Amino acid sequence: MVCYSPKFIRKAYDVPSSLDGSGQTIVIVDAFGSPTIRDDLAIFDAQFRLPAPSFTIFCGNSPTPFDESTCPTVNYANNNPHGEFGWGFETSLDVEWAHAIAPGANIVLVVASTNSGNAINDAETAAIAAFPGAVFSQSFGIPEIFCKTQANNCQLGQAQTNYANGVAKGDTFFASTGDTGATFGFSTPMGNFPASDIHNTGVSGTEGLPYLAPGTLTPCTTPTPFSCTTGLAAFHGPCPIGRTTTPLCVPDGYGNEQVWNEPIFGAATGGAQSLLIGVPSYQAGLGLSSRGPDVAYNAAVDGGVLTVFSGFGFPALFFTGGTSAGSPQWAGITALANQARASAGKGPIGDLNPVLYSIYHSARYHNDFHDITVGNNQLAGTPVGYAATPGYDLATGLGTPDASQLIVDLVAA
Repeated sequence: MVCYSPKFIRKAYDVPSSLDGSGQTIVIVDAFGSPTIRDDLAIFDAQFRLPAPSFTIFCGNSPTPFDESTCPTVNYANNNPHGEFGWGFETSLDVEWAHAIAPGANIVLVVASTNSGNAINDAETAAIAAFPGAVFSQSFGIPEIFCKTQANNCQLGQAQTNYANGVAKGDTFFASTGDTGATFGFSTPMGNFPASDIHNTGVSGTEGLPYLAPGTLTPCTTPTPFSCTTGLAAFHGPCPIGRTTTPLCVPDGYGNEQVWNEPIFGAATGGAQSLLIGVPSYQAGLGLSSRGPDVAYNAAVDGGVLTVFSGFGFPALFFTGGTSAGSPQWAGITALANQARASAGKGPIGDLNPVLYSIYHSARYHNDFHDITVGNNQLAGTPVGYAATPGYDLATGLGTPDASQLIVDLVAA
């Protein structure tokens, strides 16, 4: 199995070391939270030599949201229907990897009292009011079929009002497109809300190219730079098997990527046209009949990121994949861009999608993005998926970032 530390991910996506997100706020939205998140983050930082962040837990549904004691009590045994254990793991992934990309940013964990009904929307309403100009990460969503048949499961109008109010305050919103292919196991392709909202940047998934299947690793023994690859990352040795976790292995940069589709784990990236939302103006001319996803990021399980979680009663490092990993890391990159914009006397970037698509239609596109052209997101056993193609496609949107190059254009916007 391949796994990546922050050093490898930052090098692969060309995250600039000259920026750390200082003065910016990343808001992580999750239900239930985690009783061990502060300890997990501290262990993660110590393991990977990251500075301790400014970290706030915001109890979004409480009359006193800055009082952590008013957050819900987590019950990891309560997995039907709420899956509190899974939300705890999600919390560690989101907080740790937003911090890994923007280690100087203020991290705010917004804890919704439940993942049902209005709780998340109400928590976000409070957070939008409290943190203007922030970057929001939402590593969750609901397949749109449930919004069509059971509208109360989405509270679509309230959510869309939140996002419109947020971008008016200079907020940026990211959301994950999902991990079960273009159809989520149904017969019809669909989007994942809120990634399909026009004010959210929908983040789909990639994996390394070549994809090194479990059990296929070999040592990297030559010290020549760029002589070895794990797909996403290029590096040099000498490195034994298990190579990317040893200090002998030095990351050199980007390798290559394809659409995230791992049948061995029963997972593939979401990415399809929306059942609910028409083509926004910034996606005009792409051949779409309704809203599609926007960008992509590494989501592989074999090729995943290392995350500290103590939900089993002790802290441990886990391989973590899924489009959940991309949303907080894109939020981190945007916090770096907002820091650079502040240094240039500009405000936060706010509604990001119009800027991203203006880059796509410019000569700078191939400087700022890795255009993914290999693979598809048809989950095994489902009827429909979409192939990656040159330029925009439904599986990976515009592609994955070259962060240093992209930030130049986000500052100029």
